[in-house]
Amino acid sequence: MHNKVVYQAAKALHRRGIPVLRFNFRGAGQSEGEHDRGIGEQDDVRAALDYLAAEFPRTPILLAGFSFGSVVGLRVGCADQRVSDLIGLGIPVDHSDVSYLRDCAKPKLIIQGGNDQFGSLLNVEALFATLPEPKRLVIVEGAEHFFAGQLDKVRSSIDAWLDQRHPRTPAAAEDS
Repeated sequence: MHNKVVYQAAKALHRRGIPVLRFNFRGAGQSEGEHDRGIGEQDDVRAALDYLAAEFPRTPILLAGFSFGSVVGLRVGCADQRVSDLIGLGIPVDHSDVSYLRDCAKPKLIIQGGNDQFGSLLNVEALFATLPEPKRLVIVEGAEHFFAGQLDKVRSSIDAWLDQRHPRTPAAAEDS
């Protein structure tokens, strides 16, 4: 929740007026419970979506996740009709089953470091080739898994995608 990648993605979404909810999965940080290898964590994502849907009933939900959070979050987001768009950051494709994305027709933005030690460029590009449209892949050259020194590129990639998917109103553009 306090990771720099998660923070910068949340900041980019918040600046656009998109409601943001950051949370820790069970057993992470100060949260209760125990890590459940992605099974129980799907319930954590569903609980977050329930909360957002209740607080913002007429607002489309955009789901973004980083690393393990992208694997779990995108799985739930693909299946949940309340979620309109998906962002995966640093997807650890080398050691995670993300085959469910091949059946996910929702708009997807995937941002990956060119030197990500958990999601090699070769494996990310192979996965991306199998995904249905609409989709966009951004490779941040020289970046590792945590995008150290490259977070501005992550934020600008999210902004550019949102400009296309959810153009700002003139008033919202002036506020940023």
